[in-house]
Amino acid sequence: MKPMNVFWAFVKVILVVVLLSPLVLVVLFAFSDRAISNFPITGFSLRWWRDMFEFSSFWGAFKNSMIVGAWVGVLTAVIGTLASLGLLMLPQRRANLLLLALALPLMLPPLFLGIMLLVWYLFLGLQLGLMTVVFSHLLIALPFFIIVVYARLQSFDLIAVDAARDLGASPLRAFMTVTLPIIQPVIVGAALMAVALSLDDFILASFTIGGGNTLPIMVMSTLRTSVTPMTNAVGTLLIALSISFMLVALRLTRYRG
Repeated sequence: MKPMNVFWAFVKVILVVVLLSPLVLVVLFAFSDRAISNFPITGFSLRWWRDMFEFSSFWGAFKNSMIVGAWVGVLTAVIGTLASLGLLMLPQRRANLLLLALALPLMLPPLFLGIMLLVWYLFLGLQLGLMTVVFSHLLIALPFFIIVVYARLQSFDLIAVDAARDLGASPLRAFMTVTLPIIQPVIVGAALMAVALSLDDFILASFTIGGGNTLPIMVMSTLRTSVTPMTNAVGTLLIALSISFMLVALRLTRYRG
């Protein structure tokens, strides 16, 4: 093997270790029997998972995260699909410009977005709560959804839709019976990506929720008072949920020809 190939292989291994080692440690300490997250680990226990489930704020935060994630997934699927179909009708250059504009929130610092959204909601007189968190998460979830679905629609054969229209189907019926069944796996997969993004967000939710908790906010709240492996258990739960959603999403959104 050439020296340069060995060097780049070594660099890749180092990058993988640096990126994955924090996640491995979070999961590892979630099953530790020690009250402090450090080595050596003398044994494994489910104590911290029991503490997590018995923690007074956990189920409320879990419920809020699920409600926000579900709303984000549904609204993203509906709005994003309509937006993707609208982009498909535009010339390629105009569609690319609109995609760039939609992706602008992803290029801004989340702290800036959180402050901006908080000021905007207060200016509109909206009461901060779970729905303002949903609206905030749509700002970052919709660009991902639209990019994925629009890319799939670009390879979609419109001849089948035209044939349905020639046979007398209305635009809505042609969409429901021809287009939607074909792109449905991509829509569901991209919506699950949006749910995963919503579950992991802390900054936007902390600025726009007003009162109450989501799981990431609850984790930060517990870290301010005490650092125990129960926090690792919550982190492991979030990692498991996010990876599960993303794996299903990646399988559904893969190109099928």
